Amino acid sequence: MNYKPDEKDWMAYLYGEMEGNEKDRFEQFLMGDEDARRRLNEFRQTRTLLGALEDKEVIAPPMFFSEPGKRFWDYPYFRTIMAVAASLLLLIVAGKLTGLQLSVNSNEFRLGFGERPAQTPASSLSPEQVQQMINQSLLTNQQALQTSWDENQKRLENSIKQSLASNNERMNGLVKQAALASQDQVKAYVSTLQTENVQMVKDYFQLTSAEQKRYVENLLVDFSKYLQQQRMNDLQLVESKLQSIEKNTDVFKQETEQILTSIITSVNTGSADKGIRN
Repeated sequence: MNYKPDEKDWMAYLYGEMEGNEKDRFEQFLMGDEDARRRLNEFRQTRTLLGALEDKEVIAPPMFFSEPGKRFWDYPYFRTIMAVAASLLLLIVAGKLTGLQLSVNSNEFRLGFGERPAQTPASSLSPEQVQQMINQSLLTNQQALQTSWDENQKRLENSIKQSLASNNERMNGLVKQAALASQDQVKAYVSTLQTENVQMVKDYFQLTSAEQKRYVENLLVDFSKYLQQQRMNDLQLVESKLQSIEKNTDVFKQETEQILTSIITSVNTGSADKGIRN
């Protein structure tokens, strides 16, 4: 056998720090070399003698100052130590007063002041909650549309009342002039009034239709944005869950490998001990 242990291997075996294949190889070396076994016994006897000695108290040597009459706190190194101690004390007091919090987690260093707010985990909405939100949005939109319709109706009624009042005044003036006006002039005036009224009603309905169309388009855009945001939140939640599962799987594999390694080591150690006894 070409194996020859060094001083480090001797000390590791003597103090029980050698394991696995190294321990088996060292024990095979001892079985085949009588001088090595004698040397191991000498090491053990030396260790026993050293363990029997009592510990003695070591007195620190006295401190001497090079300059007579100079006090020890006048030296620069003492001032440096006191400055560092005062700085640490100031930081501890400031941290206590301001609620300083330090945390190190997963290669991350955090420095904060005050109490740490509780974090609520992100959760996806259920179909019932989504339907309830849609119903609430539709109800709100319907109420807003009804309010806008009522306002437009009031404006239309006010406009009609003002137009009727103006037409009544004009009609009163025309009645007075009716005796002097011819039948063709009366027909022409009535036709003009009808044309103006028809045009006013058309303008009103066009304006109302344009406003309703714009409102519906804005509602659809907002709902599309909401669905997109909800989808992104769900994807982020699924991704975090997958990462957690992968991390747990890696931890389980590591623990399994450690258990198998421990079992194999125990089996090898038992076999080696049986071989030495034999």
